Amino acid sequence: MTAFADAARLRDRLKTWALEAAYPLWWETGADHVKGGFFEKIDLDGQPVDGPRRGRVLPRQIFSYALAGELGWTGPWREAVAHGLAFYLKAYRRPDGLFRALVGPNGESLDDTADPYDQAFAMFALAAVAKALPDRKAEAKAIAVHVLEKLRAERKHPLGGFHQTNPPTTPLQSNPHMHLFEAMLAWNEVDDDPAWRALADEIGGLALTRFIHAASGQIREFFDLDWNPAPGVEGRICEPGHQFEWGWLLLRWGKLAGRDDAIAAALKMIEAGETHGVDLARGVAINALLDDYAIHDDSARLWPQTERIKASVLAAQITGEDRWWDMAAAGAEGLMTYLRTPVPGLWRDKYLPDETFVEEPAPASSFYHITCAIAEFDRAVSAHPAEG
Repeated sequence: MTAFADAARLRDRLKTWALEAAYPLWWETGADHVKGGFFEKIDLDGQPVDGPRRGRVLPRQIFSYALAGELGWTGPWREAVAHGLAFYLKAYRRPDGLFRALVGPNGESLDDTADPYDQAFAMFALAAVAKALPDRKAEAKAIAVHVLEKLRAERKHPLGGFHQTNPPTTPLQSNPHMHLFEAMLAWNEVDDDPAWRALADEIGGLALTRFIHAASGQIREFFDLDWNPAPGVEGRICEPGHQFEWGWLLLRWGKLAGRDDAIAAALKMIEAGETHGVDLARGVAINALLDDYAIHDDSARLWPQTERIKASVLAAQITGEDRWWDMAAAGAEGLMTYLRTPVPGLWRDKYLPDETFVEEPAPASSFYHITCAIAEFDRAVSAHPAEG
């Protein structure tokens, strides 16, 4: 079987799992149809787990259901998007228009912090709403523009990007910028306001000039207040999942902006993640390396597996090289290891070095990673000449 045919077969299996098991379960059981929003977890017996709800999770669920129609789910995906959005705007939006970090099950504020990471997901979900529910686009854009303007007014870093806090504190982080990058690219696809592309260009440039460790080609995680690597081990941490995720975003931006340097850097970091960040015994990408490729954390969460798929299928499209389809197939096989649960449509999250999983409820936060990977996989396979 050719590399592409193998990948296409695995795409079919993942898509079937999403449409027949995951989407129905996370709407019927994972949505809180009484109080609003979505539960953070479903236990492995298929029962929702109530508790505090993070501000970064609900927008991921909104995005996942906004994508459901494109993937072919015939369930009430528009209703799911509207259901999530109603609770999000009611419970998480602060009086200043930014979004808080944590609420209780009844929507009461438990943590009013407005982290840039959470604002990125707010804008990302609003772009998904604008695409999925065109009649809500003007409303979604107005809210997203306000969030972006507040970040610029209160957190702007003179060298590019944003401070974590106001007043500034260390460490600065690349990860929130990755999701801001993702949000700006998402808005750029649905709206012609030049502000989205301008910030995408700024973050892309920051990644190429400040975030990448030159010798290894990997993206670093933590920095001082001048965008230099944070002192000690912290400044040396490079996560394979983020090499894939940043690589995927930089490939998209490089193609959009005509930046061959971004495409070259992206392919290098994806290659680094695959060569040094995958445990061949388990067939999965691990959590963290250091900048010399030494292993820092060899547990393996679910989300890096999804990013491995996204990076490889886009690399396959851009380069035309079959080896990336091999990587995509390996990534899909790795991901499916996490999806083998007693109740179809759930997943495990933490795969340990001894080849066992932590037994715990399935976290809703992973659904965005999974659905985004399946959608990207599906687009790439569908666009391949062999599928014509």
